[in-house]
Amino acid sequence: MQTIKYTFQPHGDERGQLISLEEFKDIPFRIKRVYYMYDTAADVVRGHHAHRNLEQILVCVHGSCKIRLDNGREKKVVALEKPYEGLYVSNNMWREMFDFTHDAVLMVFASELYDESDYIRDYEEFLKFVGINE
Repeated sequence: MQTIKYTFQPHGDERGQLISLEEFKDIPFRIKRVYYMYDTAADVVRGHHAHRNLEQILVCVHGSCKIRLDNGREKKVVALEKPYEGLYVSNNMWREMFDFTHDAVLMVFASELYDESDYIRDYEEFLKFVGINE
Protein backbone atom coordinates (compact mmCIF):
# COMPACT_ATOMS: atom_id res chain seq x y z
CA MET A 1 0.00 0.00 0.00
CA GLN A 2 1.40 3.36 -0.99
CA THR A 3 0.82 6.20 1.42
CA ILE A 4 1.66 9.78 0.62
CA LYS A 5 3.09 11.86 3.43
CA TYR A 6 3.58 15.52 2.58
CA THR A 7 6.20 17.72 4.20
CA PHE A 8 5.05 21.33 4.17
CA GLN A 9 7.54 24.18 3.96
CA PRO A 10 7.82 25.99 7.30
CA HIS A 11 8.73 29.67 7.25
CA GLY A 12 10.17 31.12 10.39
CA ASP A 13 12.60 33.25 12.23
CA GLU A 14 13.17 34.26 15.84
CA ARG A 15 9.43 35.02 16.16
CA GLY A 16 8.39 31.42 15.46
CA GLN A 17 7.21 29.20 12.62
CA LEU A 18 4.42 29.58 10.08
CA ILE A 19 2.96 27.02 7.66
CA SER A 20 0.81 28.20 4.77
CA LEU A 21 -1.28 25.64 2.87
CA GLU A 22 -2.92 26.34 -0.48
CA GLU A 23 -5.25 24.17 -2.51
CA PHE A 24 -3.69 22.58 -5.62
CA LYS A 25 -0.27 23.72 -4.41
CA ASP A 26 0.28 22.14 -0.98
CA ILE A 27 -3.07 20.30 -0.85
CA PRO A 28 -3.77 18.22 -4.00
CA PHE A 29 -7.46 19.15 -4.21
CA ARG A 30 -9.90 22.04 -3.71
CA ILE A 31 -10.45 22.47 0.05
CA LYS A 32 -14.16 22.54 0.82
CA ARG A 33 -14.07 21.83 4.55
CA VAL A 34 -11.60 22.06 7.44
CA TYR A 35 -12.17 20.56 10.88
CA TYR A 36 -10.08 19.44 13.82
CA MET A 37 -10.18 17.05 16.75
CA TYR A 38 -8.78 17.76 20.19
CA ASP A 39 -9.15 16.59 23.81
CA THR A 40 -9.24 13.02 22.53
CA ALA A 41 -8.40 10.50 25.24
CA ALA A 42 -5.41 8.25 24.60
CA ASP A 43 -7.54 5.08 24.56
CA VAL A 44 -10.11 6.42 22.07
CA VAL A 45 -10.15 5.23 18.45
CA ARG A 46 -11.85 7.61 16.01
CA GLY A 47 -12.81 7.20 12.39
CA HIS A 48 -13.93 3.63 11.68
CA HIS A 49 -15.08 4.59 8.19
CA ALA A 50 -14.17 5.21 4.55
CA HIS A 51 -15.54 7.63 1.98
CA ARG A 52 -16.99 7.07 -1.45
CA ASN A 53 -15.65 10.35 -2.92
CA LEU A 54 -14.00 12.54 -0.27
CA GLU A 55 -10.22 12.93 -0.10
CA GLN A 56 -8.39 14.23 2.97
CA ILE A 57 -5.08 15.57 4.23
CA LEU A 58 -4.56 14.95 7.96
CA VAL A 59 -2.13 17.12 9.92
CA CYS A 60 -1.45 16.72 13.62
CA VAL A 61 -0.76 20.39 14.30
CA HIS A 62 0.01 19.73 17.98
CA GLY A 63 1.01 16.58 19.82
CA SER A 64 0.88 13.30 17.92
CA CYS A 65 -1.41 10.47 16.90
CA LYS A 66 -1.42 7.42 14.65
CA ILE A 67 -3.53 6.66 11.61
CA ARG A 68 -4.40 3.08 10.66
CA LEU A 69 -5.10 2.82 6.93
CA ASP A 70 -6.74 -0.21 5.31
CA ASN A 71 -7.41 -0.59 1.58
CA GLY A 72 -9.08 -3.99 2.03
CA ARG A 73 -5.92 -5.89 1.15
CA GLU A 74 -3.25 -4.26 3.30
CA LYS A 75 -3.14 -2.35 6.56
CA LYS A 76 -0.58 0.25 7.51
CA VAL A 77 -0.05 2.50 10.53
CA VAL A 78 1.35 5.99 9.98
CA ALA A 79 2.47 8.23 12.82
CA LEU A 80 1.76 11.95 12.61
CA GLU A 81 4.18 13.69 14.94
CA LYS A 82 5.21 16.96 13.29
CA PRO A 83 3.02 20.00 12.55
CA TYR A 84 4.63 20.37 9.10
CA GLU A 85 3.70 16.86 7.89
CA GLY A 86 0.42 15.84 6.34
CA LEU A 87 -0.97 12.46 5.36
CA TYR A 88 -3.05 12.07 2.21
CA VAL A 89 -6.00 9.68 2.63
CA SER A 90 -7.86 8.72 -0.53
CA ASN A 91 -11.57 8.08 -0.78
CA ASN A 92 -11.31 4.28 -0.92
CA MET A 93 -9.39 3.88 2.33
CA TRP A 94 -10.72 2.71 5.71
CA ARG A 95 -9.22 4.94 8.40
CA GLU A 96 -8.88 4.86 12.16
CA MET A 97 -7.16 7.52 14.25
CA PHE A 98 -5.75 6.44 17.62
CA ASP A 99 -2.97 6.78 20.20
CA PHE A 100 -3.57 10.51 20.66
CA THR A 101 -1.26 12.34 23.04
CA HIS A 102 -3.08 14.39 25.68
CA ASP A 103 -2.33 17.60 23.77
CA ALA A 104 -3.02 16.32 20.22
CA VAL A 105 -4.88 18.49 17.73
CA LEU A 106 -5.60 16.65 14.47
CA MET A 107 -6.63 19.00 11.64
CA VAL A 108 -8.32 17.62 8.52
CA PHE A 109 -8.54 19.27 5.10
CA ALA A 110 -11.39 17.71 3.10
CA SER A 111 -12.20 17.83 -0.61
CA GLU A 112 -15.98 17.82 -0.06
CA LEU A 113 -18.57 19.34 2.23
CA TYR A 114 -20.03 17.06 4.90
CA ASP A 115 -22.37 14.50 3.31
CA GLU A 116 -23.44 11.53 5.41
CA SER A 117 -24.24 9.51 2.27
CA ASP A 118 -20.52 9.64 1.32
CA TYR A 119 -19.53 7.71 4.47
CA ILE A 120 -19.09 3.94 4.53
CA ARG A 121 -19.35 3.05 8.22
CA ASP A 122 -19.72 -0.73 7.88
CA TYR A 123 -16.47 -2.62 7.23
CA GLU A 124 -18.14 -5.38 5.20
CA GLU A 125 -19.80 -2.76 3.00
CA PHE A 126 -16.37 -1.12 2.57
CA LEU A 127 -14.87 -4.42 1.42
CA LYS A 128 -17.59 -4.73 -1.21
CA PHE A 129 -16.99 -1.12 -2.27
CA VAL A 130 -13.30 -1.85 -2.96
CA GLY A 131 -14.09 -5.12 -4.74
CA ILE A 132 -13.26 -7.62 -2.01
CA ASN A 133 -15.75 -10.24 -0.73
CA GLU A 134 -18.16 -9.75 -3.62
